[in-house]
Amino acid sequence: MALLLAFFLACNAQVTPVAGDFEKLQWLEGNWTRTNAKPGRSGHERWVKTSESEWRGWGVSMSGNDTTFVEKLKLVIRDNTINYVADVPENKGVVYFKFTELTGDRFTCENPEHDFPKKIFYERNGNKLKAVVSGNGKSIEYLFEKKPE
Repeated sequence: MALLLAFFLACNAQVTPVAGDFEKLQWLEGNWTRTNAKPGRSGHERWVKTSESEWRGWGVSMSGNDTTFVEKLKLVIRDNTINYVADVPENKGVVYFKFTELTGDRFTCENPEHDFPKKIFYERNGNKLKAVVSGNGKSIEYLFEKKPE
């Protein structure tokens, strides 16, 4: 019985994604347009693979024709672990979120020391993308659709 329990726990244990899993992010590439922005607002994210160990992303929010928010993003390998790196105006420097889950169509990354968010989740379903940032009992959902190339 103990052996069966150990096997069950091993099969269900979450394995931290490592450098070799980086290729699983291919689905993220492209231009994504936000579909759940408030009236009069828009947004988009763009992701480009720049090397075998880095992705670059840009997130932009707009109010009419005015840019209201820009974030520079990266997915990088650091200490053999994949990290989501956010560079936003509100922070003094870049913030690293360590990947805690990565499959063929979704990922989760976390930084429990950061004020907000503490967790970032992305999931693709066909040409739809859902991104959720959460922490401290608060959650914000961003919905996107992939623009044709």
